[in-house]
Amino acid sequence: MQGLVDAVSALLEAPATLEDRDFRLIAFAAHEGELDPVRAGSILRRGSSAEVRAWFESFGIARAAGPVRTPADPASGILERLCLPARHRGVTYAYLWLLDGGAIPPGDPRLAEAMELAAEAAARLAVRPSRALAGLLSDEPAEREEAERLLAGHPVADGRYVVIVASGSPPQGVIAHRDVILTVTPDLAGRLEGPVGISASWRGLAHVREAVEQARTARRVAARVPGFARITHWDELGPYRLLTDAVDPRVVPLLGNEVLRGTAETYLDEAGHAQRTAEALTIHRQTLYYRLHRIEQLTGLDLDSGPDRLALHMSLKSAHLRD
Repeated sequence: MQGLVDAVSALLEAPATLEDRDFRLIAFAAHEGELDPVRAGSILRRGSSAEVRAWFESFGIARAAGPVRTPADPASGILERLCLPARHRGVTYAYLWLLDGGAIPPGDPRLAEAMELAAEAAARLAVRPSRALAGLLSDEPAEREEAERLLAGHPVADGRYVVIVASGSPPQGVIAHRDVILTVTPDLAGRLEGPVGISASWRGLAHVREAVEQARTARRVAARVPGFARITHWDELGPYRLLTDAVDPRVVPLLGNEVLRGTAETYLDEAGHAQRTAEALTIHRQTLYYRLHRIEQLTGLDLDSGPDRLALHMSLKSAHLRD
């Protein structure tokens, strides 16, 4: 980033700074000549105030696809400057600021090359959060520490966030790695297709991996358990939060027999009530008793035993969540 800023400064012969879209300083070139309070504050405090941000955004820099000239404000000491929005795939990631004193005209041929350098900076910034998210999911402590450093100052590091797990391409501008999205805006789940899982709200990047597991569980429930919405939140899972992908080995032989598996699950869902189970399955009670006997033979479980019934019931529910 420093090299890109130095290259733009040399190309346009003006002091340059690069700030992200939240006006946090990323890099700055050597400065000679007059320095206004905004530039000095950006360098000394590594960022700008909300008032300064609002002033410059009022000139449309967040939506501009090309250079924007912002005027001076003598009352506050702000100097005239040129803004080069750093954009990648239609998203503004940063701003390159030139304190040129109005010397660079709109048709200057050097601006096209400077905008290419700005786009390169944006492309790198677009990749950085995704690389950081991959690091947060690593088993290596050093990689997780580096990832937290890369995300320092980002809203997900400073406040509460959720993890969303969904298939398909995530929206532009979000922190994503494969099927995982790290965001402070849970509402973007509505823009995603297929089953979507959302974790609980967390604070502190050390909890990201736990949040991912919550979101993955919520997505599996959304995909495989009747009655849950396409977008399912961890907080909505109820007893399904207690389930894991583990299935009691004694139950495994039952999973390949759809008839007996369905019979066992219905029987346990009906709290072992034979009449309700037979009615739900539309079978005769003698047929039900035969199937229950076969289930006991196949698994070695005793359906009159509370612990065995619990193991069977939880295993059958867990099996719905398995790949």
